[in-house]
Amino acid sequence: MSDDRDAKPNEPTPHPGKLDRETFEQQVEPLRRELRLHCYRMVGSPQEAEDLVQETYLRAWRSLDTFVGRGPLRAWLYRIATNACLNALASRKHAHRLLPEQYSPPSEQMSNEDPATEIPWLVPYPDSLLAGIADEAPSPAARYETRESVQLAFLAVIQQLPPRQRAALLLCDVLGWSAGEAASVLGGSSISINSVLQRARVTLSERYPEGRTRGASPDQGERALLDRYVRAWEGADGDGFVALLKEDATIAMPPWTRWYKGRDWSRAFFSKAWTAYAGFRLVAIRANCQPAFAFYACKPGETLFRAHSLQILEIRGGAIAAMTKYVPPLGPALFADFGVPLDLQRV
Repeated sequence: MSDDRDAKPNEPTPHPGKLDRETFEQQVEPLRRELRLHCYRMVGSPQEAEDLVQETYLRAWRSLDTFVGRGPLRAWLYRIATNACLNALASRKHAHRLLPEQYSPPSEQMSNEDPATEIPWLVPYPDSLLAGIADEAPSPAARYETRESVQLAFLAVIQQLPPRQRAALLLCDVLGWSAGEAASVLGGSSISINSVLQRARVTLSERYPEGRTRGASPDQGERALLDRYVRAWEGADGDGFVALLKEDATIAMPPWTRWYKGRDWSRAFFSKAWTAYAGFRLVAIRANCQPAFAFYACKPGETLFRAHSLQILEIRGGAIAAMTKYVPPLGPALFADFGVPLDLQRV
């Protein structure tokens, strides 16, 4: 099974020599998923990550003659991909894809603003794209296992880091590279990389507290909680829904910039929202190694449940600690990434 930690530069990779296009593609294609995940961590968008992997392969093919003697193929591709990401971030008006929690304190009032569609939001990553690279045990040199380092809470924090710090932290603390190996990608010395890395770690320790969920596979208790969650939504059971939340649970709904905290707000908001619909359906998916649902709503008099939002849950201590709910127009646009339809027939 391939894993993105296999990217350590000192591991052997068959030397490509002079390859034709077909042989080159055969060698690099098995690395696509781990490179896409690396790019996603850097830029916060699966679609942009895929574009950057395509750019990486194009650059690699065009400069293949210069590769001779530069080390393992995998490390060389990571070097190209990382620099492609840094160039993309440098060209952006906004270098950070964030969640509403990074923009403001929790709101006390219902939002009457228009969705902030101009903001490049951090968007979810389908678990189906993690097949073959997600793991349970980190390498000895890595601080974060793959599952944790793809969760929304972790990504939202590292997206706040300056791009060079972000890259150093991902290379060293997620992929397990040494400072010297990271310096071969980012430039500078091992000492300078250690300095950059230290600043990144301080920010992460301040904004990503210990004890967050590690993204383990759902146990029986979590499955029972999720079953109750579905029944509460599909039965429009406000009290049942609120009972599943931690007292200080947070609710964010990009592309709205406001976010909310606490059971009382959740009860008031969702009880009111439910009155506008004739029913709901939830289809279980997985995103960012977290439980998630494709959420459908049916308006009175209609015969279809239509795509409404994607819900991603963070579960801690047997309760829901956070919900990130991607609402229209952003939410339905994400359904295709998860292979779910835009409409369900009402029966």
